[in-house]
Amino acid sequence: MRKESFDFLEKYLNTHSPTGFEKEGQKVWLDYVRPYIDEYFVDTYGTVVGVVNPEAEYKVVIEAHADEISWFVNYITKEGYLYLRRNGGSDALIAPSKRVIIHTAKGPVRAVFGWPAIHVRKTEQDKAPTIETIFLDCGAASAKEVEEMGIHVGSVVTFEDELMQLNEKYLVGRALDNRVGGFMIAEVARKLKEEGKTLPFGLYIVNAVQEEIGLRGAEMVAHRIKPNVAIVTDVTHDTQSPMYEKKTAGDIHCGKGPVITYGPAVQNNLRDLIIAAAQEKGIPFQRAAATRATGTDTDAFAYSNAGVASALISLPLKYMHTTVETVAEADVLNVIELIYESLLRIEDQHDFRYFK
Repeated sequence: MRKESFDFLEKYLNTHSPTGFEKEGQKVWLDYVRPYIDEYFVDTYGTVVGVVNPEAEYKVVIEAHADEISWFVNYITKEGYLYLRRNGGSDALIAPSKRVIIHTAKGPVRAVFGWPAIHVRKTEQDKAPTIETIFLDCGAASAKEVEEMGIHVGSVVTFEDELMQLNEKYLVGRALDNRVGGFMIAEVARKLKEEGKTLPFGLYIVNAVQEEIGLRGAEMVAHRIKPNVAIVTDVTHDTQSPMYEKKTAGDIHCGKGPVITYGPAVQNNLRDLIIAAAQEKGIPFQRAAATRATGTDTDAFAYSNAGVASALISLPLKYMHTTVETVAEADVLNVIELIYESLLRIEDQHDFRYFK
């Protein structure tokens, strides 16, 4: 990975962008992608779309989501402790002893998820942490002191962890789900521009908000753009680490390439075009099967308007919705290459229907 790209990835991942509050991360993303697009727009809820060839009638989307899981302050005790509720799929099990940032109008406030020491617990009666038992300590001794710090019910909370590299092969941190996707589609835009590729259609590089609470940003922007084609990228579970059951979760490896999904929301001809691109260019890839839905923004695009030919290219990831989400750098580069090569195979007015 070139240094400038890594610097962008690091800055983008380290910028907190909780669901519903993605503004700062979206600014970082737009600043990077701006030289590689013709124009852009930002919708009411913060989805950012960079456009190449905006006058073209035929429209192709490449998309990722920008938001990360987080928490809301939900209750403040008279002693100054904070209880929370989830904003997205936040995991209470991993919370105790983690450091967090509470985002306030006065600026960031640091806090910790406290937890009683092992010495004072009856360990034989220990139960897993739940949303009802985890709490934040922001160093306040009363509810009034909490209020004076700018914290109130509804203040949003994110984990503090930042990007690191592991064994010179892996990228580790919070919010790789799915700001690494935003990075990848931005790199596709850069590659197209720097290699002088002229596409015969309008390309819409979509960094959508609010995926973690129901694909909401993609749902809104799909109706605005009305695309003909959508290639979505998100993360999927590496199933090699302990506690996965491959019979139900599939056999997916970090380091063995992008994952191409089969399922009702995936348009078969578009999927096969992507597979052909991978095979022709020697890009390693894996296959996965979805059931009723992919659980990604693919579903929002596929079933929007009169139906949009949609496909999903996923990045294998370990430890989803933790602060140590882990991906292989080689997979990141191969997803970028696969989206790029797939775009070069889509024609103006490309008809993906199964029969006529």
